[in-house]
Amino acid sequence: MSSYKPVAIPTYPKLGEKITKDTVYWRSYKNPVQIKEFGAITKIHFSPNQPCNYAVTSSTRIHIYGQYSQEPIKTFSRFKDTAYCGTYRGDGRLLAAGCEDSIVQLFDINGKAALRQFSGHSKAVHFVDFTSDKYRIVSGSDDYSSKLWDIPNGVEITSYKEHTDYVRCGCTGSVNSDLFATEKSIMSMDHGQPVESVLLFPSGGLLVSAGGRYVKVWDILKGGQLLVSLKNHHKTVTCLCLSSSGQRLMSGSLDRHVKVYSTMNYKVVHSFDYADSILSLALAPDDDMIAVGMTNGVLNVKHRKPEQKKPPTAKRHPRYRVFVRGKDYVPKKDDIFISKPVREHLKKYDQLLKGFRISEALDAVLEPEIRCRRPEITVAIMNELKRRGTLKNALAGRNEQQLSTLLSFLLKHLVEPRFAPILVNVADQIIDIYSHVMDQSPVIYKQFIRLQDVIEKEMNYEEELLKALGMMDTLFATMTMKMEPPQGDPIAISNSSSQEENVTTCV
Repeated sequence: MSSYKPVAIPTYPKLGEKITKDTVYWRSYKNPVQIKEFGAITKIHFSPNQPCNYAVTSSTRIHIYGQYSQEPIKTFSRFKDTAYCGTYRGDGRLLAAGCEDSIVQLFDINGKAALRQFSGHSKAVHFVDFTSDKYRIVSGSDDYSSKLWDIPNGVEITSYKEHTDYVRCGCTGSVNSDLFATEKSIMSMDHGQPVESVLLFPSGGLLVSAGGRYVKVWDILKGGQLLVSLKNHHKTVTCLCLSSSGQRLMSGSLDRHVKVYSTMNYKVVHSFDYADSILSLALAPDDDMIAVGMTNGVLNVKHRKPEQKKPPTAKRHPRYRVFVRGKDYVPKKDDIFISKPVREHLKKYDQLLKGFRISEALDAVLEPEIRCRRPEITVAIMNELKRRGTLKNALAGRNEQQLSTLLSFLLKHLVEPRFAPILVNVADQIIDIYSHVMDQSPVIYKQFIRLQDVIEKEMNYEEELLKALGMMDTLFATMTMKMEPPQGDPIAISNSSSQEENVTTCV
């Protein structure tokens, strides 16, 4: 009697996203820490210096959090109304913020009261930032103006009033202290939507703007030429962020997603999903933390897992080589090879099939661990039972719970192309066996109705596809007839080198 051969489980291409280096890197950020604030979080800004603290602007307060703290280590609450845009200076020693009462305030990180208060705007100040020389502050307001302030003297240097709408965002250059973007008049780029956020690359040559569903990249050195327009969000893009290397651009949106782009080709390399609409986004200077602020007042902070160092290899005892000798020996031509029989361990379903316990074998592959994670094994056993001619016997005699499990599996995988040829036959057998008793159980009856709907939808879908295929065949046949030259007419083939072939199109 020949030995039992285990059931061959077919392999299928794995479905799902492609695993890239970016996928592995961005997934290395651990489970988030959730911190509840008093209101919507409109701004998050990390200190440029260690320790890596970050300022969170929400409602009438600015909270300073430590790298791993879940409670604020410091709070600035000297605001009469809603605070906006809490921003660190380049050395991390000062913090500037705007307010709904039109005043720009400057704070010492180690103090509580404001060092300076700059008055001059007539409406709410939504944007403030420091210039790279650390001695001036740029602000933007709902009064259609942006102003430049002198920190040592506490006075206004100049005011720009070319804007025709609210100034809600801006940024300054990290290289040139005289370069800042609030849609200023020396260079104007039309984003086409209300601008929610702008970002300058460290070199100062590229500007990124976000508004509506679009993220646009502009080349400042070419006079504000549009390089690329990205439309990967479904709702308004509210915030932008750049990695420390400048190779990855991040955007947050009201659609609850954060997209990560490569700055080489501006394609999405990864995406994060959050629980609510996103208003603010920040990445730590060393890229070890991602902080996201949402409209529901929740601050979401993720830390990147440190790279695990491999433990040093233990020094082996000299006797080790005695036990492993001959392991890598390659047989020569005249050697006689004697193979040691290897005992094969059968899976549970193979053991049951070997003992002709077909119903139990089917039950074994309908366990959650197999039917949910490895459905191809379940389908392979059903196919084996069909080949043996015992499928109907294995399906018969089932109670309500067992039949419900079997029908749930069919409802989930019946329309999958890789399983359909086998599961259609299984569905036919189940209908023949249980159709006369299905109304005895409301649960089974509903599942049979759902199974009928699934089959009808799939049949209608295939009919539509066949119609489309017929129309395509007709079109292709018509094109082939037009391309065939009439018989008897000569076909002229000429080699022309006229000047019209060399056409250059410039955009």
